[in-house]
Amino acid sequence: MLQIDLWKRVLIMLTCVVGLLLAMPNAFYPRVEAHNDAVADLEAGLSGNGIEELAAGWPSFLPSRLVNLGLDLRGGAHLLAEVQVEDVYENRMKSMWPEVRDLLRAERATIGTIRLQPSPADELRVKISKPEAIQQAASLVRGLSRPVTSLTGAGASDIVVSTDGDIIVVRLSDAEKLATDDRTVQQALEIIRRRIDEVGTREPTIQRQGADRILIQVPGIGSASELKGIIGTTAQLTFHPVVGRASSADATAGAGNEVLPSLGEEGVFYIVESAPVVTGEDLVDAQPTFDQNNRPAVSFRFNPTGGRKFGNYTAENIGSPFAIVLDGEVISAPVIQAHIAGGSGIITGRFSVEESTNLAVLLRAGALPAGLEFLEERTIGPELGQDSIEAGRIACIVAFIAVLVFMFLSYGRFGLYANIALIINVGLIFGLLSLIGATLTLPGIAGIVLTIGMAVDANVLIFERIREELKSAKGPARAIELGYEKALSAILDANITTFITAVILFAMGSGPVRGFAITLGLGILTSVFTAIFVTRLMIVMWFERRRPKTIEV
Repeated sequence: MLQIDLWKRVLIMLTCVVGLLLAMPNAFYPRVEAHNDAVADLEAGLSGNGIEELAAGWPSFLPSRLVNLGLDLRGGAHLLAEVQVEDVYENRMKSMWPEVRDLLRAERATIGTIRLQPSPADELRVKISKPEAIQQAASLVRGLSRPVTSLTGAGASDIVVSTDGDIIVVRLSDAEKLATDDRTVQQALEIIRRRIDEVGTREPTIQRQGADRILIQVPGIGSASELKGIIGTTAQLTFHPVVGRASSADATAGAGNEVLPSLGEEGVFYIVESAPVVTGEDLVDAQPTFDQNNRPAVSFRFNPTGGRKFGNYTAENIGSPFAIVLDGEVISAPVIQAHIAGGSGIITGRFSVEESTNLAVLLRAGALPAGLEFLEERTIGPELGQDSIEAGRIACIVAFIAVLVFMFLSYGRFGLYANIALIINVGLIFGLLSLIGATLTLPGIAGIVLTIGMAVDANVLIFERIREELKSAKGPARAIELGYEKALSAILDANITTFITAVILFAMGSGPVRGFAITLGLGILTSVFTAIFVTRLMIVMWFERRRPKTIEV
């Protein structure tokens, strides 16, 4: 018997209504986008400049989630960055020197005096005055080794200690270098993501490529240079004891020291100890503020460990200068006037309000563990994105009209029902994209166009089966029922295999390929739903109302 239970009818209709409601905000994209931005500003405590009017520009009882537009549709910036993992080796060796120095000084009576030697970036070389004790000294340094914290380096030590005459040579082991490389790239990835999220851009694409490269695509940002300004700064904040001042970068610094330029003071250089007292890794907060002279500055706060180091150093070195260093440049070198307890302070310098705000953002997000070298950068203008949207819209309209005309001419009234279901199908696709917060790209539009062509395929199978049943002298109701039953297996087989392909594309692909896979996969789900349930519901409701003795498909 050709019938559908009441609860099924209600569920099918409700699904279509909810899907179309979710898709509706995309028909008013600029208005809803302005509303969403205004609501976010109000939640952040901002007001004025017409924010309240923009927030009221879209009814609060309606859905307001939008399909995010990708880089090729919205315009924006594209960067491919290579993480300079070798920087971490050098920093690691520098940070080991105080620990090695204190350890060997405690055994001075046995091994004699120690002196740091000029070393390659990834080595630490220490000379002792009693060569006969070199093995004993090397054994002491080996005691500083720790297990490598990675699955591939299980059982290995993080450092390799060897001797060269009266010199102890410390290097990172190969296993530790591999673990460090992976850890550095992952850390850089997360820090870049936090920095971009702080700026409030929409749906950035930030993913690892290969061993040491990161792909960054940010829609809606002005240019690649602006994006580089946000993420390209290492933001390594360190505090160093000051040894002296110099007038040239070529000044002799001495072992364990380095010469750094002063930010904003041309011709001024500071000789500082290479090993920092405390680093930005111990920062837990940084905020833009103003100093006592009402000049832009940045306040900071350390965690308990960093606060204790900072407090102990200031208590023991009252009257001595110390340097606040950002990315290899001395921001300021104040004289310690008193013990600074509590682990908080303020960074002053020649900042503008914008620079102090950006510096606070970078410090809050964390320091990049290593520098970035930008191998590729592109700026995609919004005009090009608008051209892509127009081209995609034209392609969708042409495909849509062609399919509608073909179905109506081929199947008459039944083709009209299939066309209505096709319109609902496209609405459901956009509703699902909005619901999951997906990003629509140009390949994604291609997936929608392909879905439009494939969406009626199930209806074609059903209608052809109904035609065959009608030829065998069955009644209209029985022919419709058998047509749906016998076409179901073919519909499921075809769509399941295509859906599996979409899943594989999503799992193995990246960027544009994933965008295509998402729209294709969602289109398959909505196509099967509209063909099997929506079209059938419309045919059944028509049949119940008219009760025709014969039908033509």
